[in-house]
Amino acid sequence: MKAIVVREYGGPEVLRLEDVPKPVPAAGEVLVKVAAASINPFDFKRRNGSVRAYAPITFPGILGIDVSGTVEAPGPGVKNFSVGDRVFAMADKTHAEFCVVKAEILAKIPEGLDLIEAAALPLVLITGSQLANGTEVGPGQTVLVTGAVGNVGRSAVFTAKQKGARVIAGVRKNRLEEARTIGADDVVALDDPPSVDQLPKLDAVADTVGGPIANTLIAKVKSGGTYASVVGGPANASSYPEVKVVPVYAQPDSKVLYSLAQAVRDGKLTIPISLRLPLKHAGRGHAAVEKGGIGKVLLTVE
Repeated sequence: MKAIVVREYGGPEVLRLEDVPKPVPAAGEVLVKVAAASINPFDFKRRNGSVRAYAPITFPGILGIDVSGTVEAPGPGVKNFSVGDRVFAMADKTHAEFCVVKAEILAKIPEGLDLIEAAALPLVLITGSQLANGTEVGPGQTVLVTGAVGNVGRSAVFTAKQKGARVIAGVRKNRLEEARTIGADDVVALDDPPSVDQLPKLDAVADTVGGPIANTLIAKVKSGGTYASVVGGPANASSYPEVKVVPVYAQPDSKVLYSLAQAVRDGKLTIPISLRLPLKHAGRGHAAVEKGGIGKVLLTVE
């Protein structure tokens, strides 16, 4: 089969389309014929070696977390998936024509959801949901979501609203209008210090951006509140011992994925897709994602 293979750390140029052995599903696994995969920031960070301390590549390696496709062959003991089922998952080594996925983390794609577009969803829906849940907010409480118009941020806003929370979408000034369309109760420009100063005390922050603004926002959290983050806690967190800092590391969850994908299908949650490329152009896709400021980038397998 064809796959995008990495043999060394580096820029997009280290991604090469090569022939590799087709994987064989073990007990409890499913062989998926890939229709599409997406490129996430974690993929280019693995490629360039910036996260090698905790997510190294064993060379030659294949990247990719998101996948959508059809069941090619259920492995031994798998009873809930059949050949031809439309499926998607947050998996591993998905930038290829085939990949194996543990049946327990694989979900069937909701009827009415496009097979290719489903590849944009797994990591961002699951991460955003787990981030919002990590804030521990409940009905009537106020949570600020940073990077709210990003793909993980959108999922976090949606999940927090489902929990009954009042949600403030934190974005840059040039994205305020877009932020008003994603279902939050209010918006704030995080690159406008006077606007940040006027924020009320918060029950929680759901952070997807980190950096200097995190040091400012943790001071806005009430005593006993929570600062949940997918990018590490604020550097000054030790100065706020009364705030619970919760690091969030996304874990596969097929039930959450299926539920939130239904919301996407029904138009209640939007995950923008900016670019679709053939698998062989993975390098171009990596460059686009690394540059930032766009929606999801999909790699399609013909």
